[in-house]
Amino acid sequence: MRLDLIATRVSAMRLDRRRCLMLLTALGATAALLPAAGRAQQGNGGEVAVYSARHYDTDRQLYDAFTRDTGIRVRLIEGNADQLIARIQSEGRNSPADVFITVDVARLARAKEAGITAPHGSAVITQRVPAGVRDPEGHWFAVSQRARVIMYDRERGAPEGLTRYEDLADPRFRGQICVRSGSHPYNIGLAASILAANGPERTEQWARGVVANMARPPQGGDRDQFRAIPAGQCQLAISNTYYLGHFGRSEKPEDQALFRRIGVIFPNQAPGDRGTHVNISGAALVRTAPHREAAVRFLEYLTDHKAQELFALGNMEYPVVPDVPLHPALAAMGTFRAEPIDTTGGAARAAEALQILQRAGWR
Repeated sequence: MRLDLIATRVSAMRLDRRRCLMLLTALGATAALLPAAGRAQQGNGGEVAVYSARHYDTDRQLYDAFTRDTGIRVRLIEGNADQLIARIQSEGRNSPADVFITVDVARLARAKEAGITAPHGSAVITQRVPAGVRDPEGHWFAVSQRARVIMYDRERGAPEGLTRYEDLADPRFRGQICVRSGSHPYNIGLAASILAANGPERTEQWARGVVANMARPPQGGDRDQFRAIPAGQCQLAISNTYYLGHFGRSEKPEDQALFRRIGVIFPNQAPGDRGTHVNISGAALVRTAPHREAAVRFLEYLTDHKAQELFALGNMEYPVVPDVPLHPALAAMGTFRAEPIDTTGGAARAAEALQILQRAGWR
């Protein structure tokens, strides 16, 4: 890559980081400009209790901005998604939870099936969020997305004949793949996608082929997979775009060098193919929410253009609201067509996918 292009990209990333900081200031500017009487009236909004399985500084900044903008205090309870679902169930009608946030459509579907969510009834959310990334009955909706892609070493060049997830099981790639545990929701979601497309028998054949092609036993997180490529431990990695994007936004020379070295393949892009699998983060109204009005207001806030920019620019995720700009590092990976999300369930399919991965030895 030419040095002038590299310098231009790094400069754009630094400018975009400043833009993100300006965005956080702008989110709270409305409250600062309101007359004192108006601020006092908004200050009576009370609170909203958010049970979240996401653990990011940008999310906390967004919550703080929501409070500044509305006067509604966010009480954050963090934990594992399954633990939070169980907690809301055990708390019953006395649960203080107003909003449930988690990653992975199967967990959102599980929360709905557990009876802890309710339709939000917001025309604002329905108008802003495309139908393909929200529950058809209004129980939950996506707030951000990440693409699950195949990564390779640019110095070696793109591997020939690797254009689909199914190709990862080809014996030509024996001993080349690094990937995290099959019990992680990201890989369960990918396997569930292949299960929906190809059926259980072919999915198990695929999983066994991927296991046979692994360069090492599954270990670590997504970052560890593509970091292993320049270290010579593998030639291919399965990872989410979000993780590589954070290296692209870094100002550290070594992170920039890694970002430039790792190439990205968005699988299943041929005409008529299903598209690249995406993982979503989503939010839902808790059925027993004691602060329903404030909760719906908070949910709508997550779909606001400025909040969506914070997901995209501050946390390197793909926004769900159209026309929200991407971070330059994310845009540099390329464009892709996403696989339609199974909004009608997925929990049962995810359980079957996990069993298939375990039988195949992807542990």
